[in-house]
Amino acid sequence: MVTSGQRLAEGGGGNEGMKTNMAERSKTAETGSDIGIDEIITGNLNKFTAVPPGYFGQPKKGHLIFDACFESGNLGRVDYITEFEYDLFIRPDTCNPRFRVWFNFTVENVKESQVSAI
Repeated sequence: MVTSGQRLAEGGGGNEGMKTNMAERSKTAETGSDIGIDEIITGNLNKFTAVPPGYFGQPKKGHLIFDACFESGNLGRVDYITEFEYDLFIRPDTCNPRFRVWFNFTVENVKESQVSAI
């Protein structure tokens, strides 16, 4: 399941207002002023291994490794739910913070025939 996890303020207006509103929306997205502190997404994930809570040690085969640390990557956070379910939080588009219409990231370390609900 892909969820955004963010609610951003709407803007609008004329040419000058457009610059202000875009800046305000960007500030809202960066600081999380319209969202809870746990919902703030600050940057792309870099080789993040999703493991069960309380698990320590080297990741086993099937502990998925998410990566979005490349141009156009936009995966901001991954929450482990179960072995086969993860919540993904997609960062907004740089030029339009109100929408998340695409996603771009990689997943590694999958088991053969592993299917996950994402």
